[in-house]
Amino acid sequence: MTSVDIRGAASLATPLGRSARRGREQNEILRLRQPAVRAEDGILVFVGTETDYRREYAGRPADVTVDAAGKTLLPGFVDAHTHPVWVGDRGAEIGRRLAGESYASIAASGGGILATVRATRAASEKELSEAVHRRLRAMLAHGATTVEAKSGYGLTAEDEIRALRLLRALQGPAVPRIVPTLLAAHEFPPEYQDRREEWVRLICHEIVPLVAREGLARYCDVFCEEGVFSVEESRTILEAARRAGLGLRVHADELGRSGGTLLAADLGAASADHLLFAGDAEIAALARSGTVAVILPGTAWWMRSRRAPARAMIDAGVPVAVASDANPGTCYTESLAAVAAHACLDSGLTVEETLTGMTLNAAASLGLADRIGSLETGKSADVVVLDAPDESHLVYHWGVDLVSAVVRSGDLVGSKSN
Repeated sequence: MTSVDIRGAASLATPLGRSARRGREQNEILRLRQPAVRAEDGILVFVGTETDYRREYAGRPADVTVDAAGKTLLPGFVDAHTHPVWVGDRGAEIGRRLAGESYASIAASGGGILATVRATRAASEKELSEAVHRRLRAMLAHGATTVEAKSGYGLTAEDEIRALRLLRALQGPAVPRIVPTLLAAHEFPPEYQDRREEWVRLICHEIVPLVAREGLARYCDVFCEEGVFSVEESRTILEAARRAGLGLRVHADELGRSGGTLLAADLGAASADHLLFAGDAEIAALARSGTVAVILPGTAWWMRSRRAPARAMIDAGVPVAVASDANPGTCYTESLAAVAAHACLDSGLTVEETLTGMTLNAAASLGLADRIGSLETGKSADVVVLDAPDESHLVYHWGVDLVSAVVRSGDLVGSKSN
């Protein structure tokens, strides 16, 4: 039995529970002063005070001790919306954005998602694998011990399958725990711009069944938006995915009030993501369905768009998660912690609601809240050591990397201080 303990910390902050927290409960955080944590065989067996730890484990030192002197212990971050499988560079687009050009205009001239699709299709296996591995390692170093990872930059049957097989091959202790999602319905491929029905049919009858047979994805996602996939097309794809045994996620109401949020709620999707244009009807539908609202405040900020009505969602009893939307076009960051300040200052969440959103509620959106997302005995030993006296510094001390150590499944996988 391998054991690890984390000692000397100033504080610990964690939500509690094995399901999503909603309403006022999302603001409830357990705080401990002078905490200690111990894991055995990757599972938390002690979460409490240093005094109680010394009493219970006297004469039983851990195999590995992490010195967290003066720091804060948080649950491993859970990034519930990322797009890591791509190569290429779209840095030139930022100048066009700053000059006021719209995403639609950039895409029409060959930029946007399809620019990344061209580069990703042309990449060798080695080039793509190295790029994705580097990206995932950066996410782990910044505290994300679990990430939802989407395909979506191949947009052929072969390239979408290649992306998901690559994610499966990269699973391991050097990267976050990966929850793979099929996003073949990210955009219509250039070859199918005038044959939309054929691409929808190919996703439903070829890609989804193959992905399900090989166990390559846990979820299927659709970009339900005007100019991309209509509500009817999205429903067709998602129902095919559900029949195949995949969970459902929806890019919803990002660019307009598209009907995507209502569709997600109607189908009982695990998550509805973006939600910038969600209104009262959409919020009420999410509250009834239990679908987790995944807000992506970094993307809204970067696009200079309106913000998701996160405050109204929480007040209505919708469980809200916070994710990075790490992608090459509209939120190029591997750090979920980097968007915490935007969740508070732009979207109106408290620090506590944000912490719950990027841990337990994000885990719930992935069907993993019984295993990860909080520091409780019996859960996976996923711990972030924050170089700060308390969790408020996630928002207060912004723009720098405060993660000094990361424990994933009981293994010390990243440390800047030990």
